[in-house]
Amino acid sequence: MVCRPVTRVAVFGAAGRLGSAVCAAVEDADDLELVARVGSADSRDGAVGADVAVDVTRPDAVLDNVRWCVDHGMHVVVGTSGFDDERLDTVRGWLASQPELGVLVVPNFSVGAVLMMAFAVQAAPFFESVEVVEAHHPDKVDAPSGTARRTAQLIAEARKGAGLEPVPDATRDDPDGARGARVDGVSVHSLRLRGVAAAQEVLLGGPGETLSIRHGSHDRAAYMPGVLAAIRAVPTLPGLTVGLEAVLGLD
Repeated sequence: MVCRPVTRVAVFGAAGRLGSAVCAAVEDADDLELVARVGSADSRDGAVGADVAVDVTRPDAVLDNVRWCVDHGMHVVVGTSGFDDERLDTVRGWLASQPELGVLVVPNFSVGAVLMMAFAVQAAPFFESVEVVEAHHPDKVDAPSGTARRTAQLIAEARKGAGLEPVPDATRDDPDGARGARVDGVSVHSLRLRGVAAAQEVLLGGPGETLSIRHGSHDRAAYMPGVLAAIRAVPTLPGLTVGLEAVLGLD
C-alpha cells in the first residue's frame, strides 16, 4: 500500500457559507488535513505551518491575507472576487522574492463554469458581437463578478488574436449605464436577484444567428471538486496562476 503525503490546509473565511463547505470538503479528503479555520475575528497565527491556504473571504480582506501567507511560506488558493490587473500585479511583486511559492487565483471553482468560459473563448472569433450577462444573489458585494470579468478578458484576447474589429455598438446616449460595464471592450451586465445563486450567459451574434452559452450553479457542492483540485495543484504551480484552466488542462 502506497501512502500519499498529506497536504496541510488552512481556510480563511471558514465561518462563511462557502468557507464552511470548503472545510468540510477538506476534512473528507484522505490526502488533505484541515489544520486551521480562520474567521474574520480570529488570529491568523493558527494557520502557521500549513502547506496551502485557501482564501474565501472578502475583496477588502483578501490582499492582506495573501501577503501574510506568502510571508509565511504558504501556497495560496484564492476564491475571493475583486482581482483586477492592479491586484494581480501586486501579488506578482510579492512572489518575486519567493519564486518557489504558488498563488492560484480562481474566479470560479465550478468545472462547468470553467468549461463555459473555454467554449466562449473558442466561439468568440467567429461572431461579430458578444456580451456577458451574470446573475447572483443581492448579498454579493462586487459587480461584475470575478467570473464575468475573467470571461470578458478571455473573450477580448481571443477576438484580438483573430484580428476582429471592436464589437459594434452605435449607442451614444447612455447616462444611466444601460449598456453595462465595459471590460476590455466587452459589455458585461450584472443582475442581483433574491433566489439566484450564480449564473452566467455569454451571448454571441453574427449575421442571421445568435449563440448562447449558459451555466448555472445551484449549490456550493458544485465548487468542491474544483476547490480540491486547486489545493492539490497549487504546490506544482510556482508564481501567479489565474483560473482553474491550468489545473484542468484547458490552458
